[in-house]
Amino acid sequence: MSEPILKIRNIESFYGPIMAIRGVSLDVHEGKIVSILGANGAGKTTLMKTVSGVMEPEKGKIMFAGEEIQGLEPHQVVNRGIVQVPEGREVFPLLTVDENLSLGAYTRKDQVGIKRDREMVFDYFPILAERRGQEAGTLSGGQQQMLAIGRGLMGNPKIMLLDEPSLGLSPLLVQQIFGILKRLNDEQGITMMVVEQNASAALELATHGYVMEVGRIVMDGTAESLMKSEDIQNFYLGVQEEGAREERRWKRRKTWR
Repeated sequence: MSEPILKIRNIESFYGPIMAIRGVSLDVHEGKIVSILGANGAGKTTLMKTVSGVMEPEKGKIMFAGEEIQGLEPHQVVNRGIVQVPEGREVFPLLTVDENLSLGAYTRKDQVGIKRDREMVFDYFPILAERRGQEAGTLSGGQQQMLAIGRGLMGNPKIMLLDEPSLGLSPLLVQQIFGILKRLNDEQGITMMVVEQNASAALELATHGYVMEVGRIVMDGTAESLMKSEDIQNFYLGVQEEGAREERRWKRRKTWR
C-alpha cells in the first residue's frame, strides 16, 4: 500500500493543564474516507483542530504529503491543501451564499480554477445556485451545511476534515448530504476525514474507521469490520440499548409468573 497522505504519530494536545489527546496515531490514504467515531468529549474535535493548525500539539508529528506540518499557522495548513468544515457549520450569516463561497477561495489566486470550483459546488448543491444572493443566516440548517461543505470545496482541498456534518439535521438530510460526500469522493477523488457521532452513517461512508475514547484511539479497522464488531454495535449502533430493553421485558415476564 502507498504511503498515507496524512500520517499522525503520537500526538498530544492540551487545553490548559488538561490533556485532550493522548498519544493519537492514525493514517489517511489518498482518495479514501476515514471516519473518527466517539462520544462527546472523546477528543475528536481537538484532533481536527490540531491537524488544521488551530491548536499546536505538545508532542508528536503530523505529516502531510511527506512534510511535517505541526506548528504551522492555519492559513499555511490550508495552502497545503487541508481544509476543515467546522462543527456547527459556522457560515458567515450576514454574507450571501456567493460571498461565503468566495471566502472559501480567499487564499487562491487562480481565477479560472475558482470559477470552475464554484460551478462544481453549484452542480453538487443546486439549491445554493438558486440562493446565491441570499444571506447565509436565512438558510435552513441543511442548506447551511451544504454551504459549509461548498465553502470548503472552494479551497481546492487535497483532504477535507469534516466535523460532525450530520449535527442537527434530519435523517433524510443526513442521507442526502452523506450521499453527496460519497459522490465527491468517487467523482472528484477528494480524500476525507470525517468526525461523527452517527456511527452508522459514518461507517457506511468510510473505508476505514477509528474509535476515540477519552483522548485515545481504542479501536480501528476497516469500516466493514467495525460495523460487524460487537463492541461497536453495543455502544455506537444502538444494539446495547435494544438488548437492555429486551432484558427488562424478560425480567418483567418472570416476575408476572
